[in-house]
Amino acid sequence: MLKDHYYEGLIEAGCDEAGRGCLAGSVYAAAVILPLGYQNEQLNDSKKLTDHQRKALRTIIERDAVAWAVGIVTAEEIDEINILNASILAMHRALDQLKVRPEAVIVDGNRFKPYGDLPYTTIVKGDGKYLSIAAASILAKTYRDDYMDQLAEEYPQYDWKKNKGYPTKKHRQAIKEYGITPYHRKSYNLLGDGQLEIPFDF
Repeated sequence: MLKDHYYEGLIEAGCDEAGRGCLAGSVYAAAVILPLGYQNEQLNDSKKLTDHQRKALRTIIERDAVAWAVGIVTAEEIDEINILNASILAMHRALDQLKVRPEAVIVDGNRFKPYGDLPYTTIVKGDGKYLSIAAASILAKTYRDDYMDQLAEEYPQYDWKKNKGYPTKKHRQAIKEYGITPYHRKSYNLLGDGQLEIPFDF
């Protein structure tokens, strides 16, 4: 059973991101404040759920949450500031948009930067331990998947509908064949061969 809060008596936002390891597309993060004492046995780390379960839970989270928001950092920004900083920035952008101000933050993983003067705690595998982080992981993942599906309409050859921008064999083969798009992260090893050089640009 996932826990409903970490900080006793504080309004707490859970944060998580999606898309760190992708070769293409923005990184997405979500921040979620759930009601105190909230329970939902279906809520879990988004990676352990099916696409259908995630979409159903997104509707429930958005209905039940005290506040929720999604933050986005583009591929261009990722290339400028690196993916770790971009992931944290996406979480900060999500927190900025919350309609209710949190008094503390809990974050999936082991890296974060202070958000104002709020107390925060990083929790490794937090999306499998705390409900608000699990909820944030579901929102970040589903909104990012929707975004990659839209990009796939524009660039069908990269198989983004299936791989969501992750480094699959088919995705890398398409980069070799067609070059890169404006959505690819140029600072990544796009071909998976230890070289950063890419064959040609659009």
